[in-house]
This record gives sequence, structure tokens and C-alpha cells, in this order.
Amino acid sequence: MAFAAFATAEAQPQAPRKSSRIALFLLLPGILYLVLFFLTPLVSLLLTSLQAPLEYGDIGQYQYAFNWQNYVDVMTAYWPHILRSFGYALAATVFALLFSYPLAYFIGVKARRWPLLQSLMLVLVIAPFFISFLLRTLAWKQILSDESFVITSLKALSLLGPDAHFTGTPFAVIFGLTYNFIPFMTLPLYTALERLDLRYLEAGSDLYANPFTVFRKITVPLSMPGIVAGTLLTFIPAAGDYVNASRDFLGGPDTQMMGNVIEANFLVLLNYPAAAALSIILMAAILVLVGVYVKRSGTEDLL
Repeated sequence: MAFAAFATAEAQPQAPRKSSRIALFLLLPGILYLVLFFLTPLVSLLLTSLQAPLEYGDIGQYQYAFNWQNYVDVMTAYWPHILRSFGYALAATVFALLFSYPLAYFIGVKARRWPLLQSLMLVLVIAPFFISFLLRTLAWKQILSDESFVITSLKALSLLGPDAHFTGTPFAVIFGLTYNFIPFMTLPLYTALERLDLRYLEAGSDLYANPFTVFRKITVPLSMPGIVAGTLLTFIPAAGDYVNASRDFLGGPDTQMMGNVIEANFLVLLNYPAAAALSIILMAAILVLVGVYVKRSGTEDLL
């Protein structure tokens, strides 16, 4: 009996150890994927950002070094583009939130009584995804061009000056960013609002709170996870966008963002260290801003 009890006690710790090995085996493909397609390119990008020009080499030829001066050079040369990128992304995020919240509230709360209407409006929200990002932006370039019906009509009504134009301005870039990323804001908001328990709203009204107070004290706090998720899904890609601000689409010479500068340094100027350094700065700045934002909003569990 004593020997059997001892053998049983010795065998018990083996179960957790075996399950941990199985869990590690199941996680192995995901870990290998992250190492191969995330960590390896990131390390390569970091090493490229520290390269120095090859002595007596041609344009575009560099050697591995620890040239930290690359970061100082790009910050000095492109600080207006850095500020412009985050300014445009912030403005587009705010506008997307202002447009998306009423839409998501109507779909997730008011349209619950009509499932067919709710489903139809959700399809309309995601419908732009069925068309290429480039084609959608190019279509807006045609709609907002100087010869388009919209601009000529505004000029005929004296709402725009005879020599005024819309494309190539900061307003056009922010408009394009807002339009293209509105679905990224609307869907997380809808997910949060669709789960909203309407009894909380009724309780607020029963306690003589006016509609604005109910919205501010109940609806907004309960939908905060959707606001944070939508804001991150909008701000992060908008800050690195290079399509809307490009001269070939809605931007102009004075609206270039960091994405356009990175593209030019990689593909035109062949200045790979500068492009890589800008990419690292962009990622680091976004991580810092996102961390501060999530910390201040009290939704650390989303990270």
C-alpha cells in the first residue's frame, strides 16, 4: 500500500509537464511564423538603418556599420513630414470617430428591432472593402478634380474661388484618410454597441437623467473598448499611409507624409539607411503614442 501511494504521488507531477510540452508543440508553428515573417524583417530593417555608404561605391551601395547619425540626419531633414503624418492621422481619426459613432450607434442599438435593416447597413459599411484601396482613392481624385462636376458647381455657386482647387491640399488628404478608414472605426464601435444592455439606459432615464447625461455617463463608458480599438485601427495605418498623400492621388508637394518619404528614399533615391531609419522612428513613435493613449483611457487589457 505504501509503495502504491508513493508511486501514485510520483506520477502526478508528470501530467502538467506533459500538457506544457503539448502546448509548446502547438505554439511552435505560430512562433516560427512570427520569427520568420516579423522578427527577421525587423532585425534586418534595424541593421539597414545603421548602414554607412560604401567607400568608393556607387549610389545605393552601403555596408553594415553602427552609424547612429542616420537617425539624427533623418530627424533633422524630415521632421516636418513626421509632424504632418501624425497631424493628418490624428485629424482623420477624430473625423472618423465623429462620423462613425452615430452610424454604429444606429446600427447596433436603434436597428436591433429590424434585423434585416441592421444586416443591410453592415453590408454597406464593409462594401468599400470589395473595391481596391487604390481604385477608391483614384475615384475620389476624379470626383474632386478641378474639372469635375462637384468643383465646377461649387465655383459656379461662388463657394469656391475661381482659382481654388481641392486636390493637392491637406483637406483632400485628410478627407481621403477619413473616408478610407471609416470602416475600421465603425466595425469595432458596432461590436461594442451591439452588446450594450439597454436596461442600463432605461435605468438612467428612470433616475431622471437627461439623454445627454445618459449618453455621457453610460453609453460612452460602456463603448470605450470599441472606441479604443477603432481609434487604434484607424490611427496606426493612417500615420503610415502613403497613397492618399501621394501626388498621383489626393496629395501634392506640400502634403507629403512619412510613407511618401520612405517610398522615395527606398525606390527613387536608393537611400536605404534613411528609409529604414524613418521606418524605425515611425514604429517607435506609434508604439509610444498607442501605449500612452491606452494607459490614459484605462483600457490596458486591450494590449
